[in-house]
Amino acid sequence: MEVNIGISKEQRKEIADGLSKVLADSYMLYLKTHNYHWNVTGEHFHSLHEQFEEQYTELAEAIDEIAERIRSLGYRAPGSFREFKEITSIEEDTDHDIKAMEMVRRIAVDNETVLRTARQAVPACDEAGDEASLDLLTQRLDVHSKTAWMLRSHLE
Repeated sequence: MEVNIGISKEQRKEIADGLSKVLADSYMLYLKTHNYHWNVTGEHFHSLHEQFEEQYTELAEAIDEIAERIRSLGYRAPGSFREFKEITSIEEDTDHDIKAMEMVRRIAVDNETVLRTARQAVPACDEAGDEASLDLLTQRLDVHSKTAWMLRSHLE
C-alpha cells in the first residue's frame, strides 16, 4: 500500500536517509557507551558506570523510535552492523586499554557527532513540513547536547 501522509515520496526518502544516518550514529554510540559501561575502571568507576548505563539505556529507546519513524515514512530502516558501519560517522572503538577519562572524552566527541548528523537532517524535515520527524530530531538534539555537556564537565 502506498504511503499517503502529505509528504512526497522524494521528500520522505530524503528524510528517511537523514534519519538512517542518525540511527547509525546512535547505534554506534550505543555500542561504544555500553562497552565503556562494562569496562570502565579507576577512581571514577561507580559514577561513570552508572552514567554510561543511563546513556546507553536512553540510546536504546531512541534507536527504536528513530527506526520506527523511518518505517512510518515508508522506508526500510537499516538494521545490521554492516549497514550501520557503512553510514555512520562514528568510529568503532577497538582499543582494549582505555582509561576512564579517555572514554568520557571519546563519547563526548561522539555525542557531538550525533548532534551534527541530526542537524543535517533537520532542513529536509522542515521543508517537507514533517513535524513528527522534526520533533524527534529536536529531542535528539536536546539529549545529545546535554549529554555532551555533562561528559565535558568531567574533563575540566
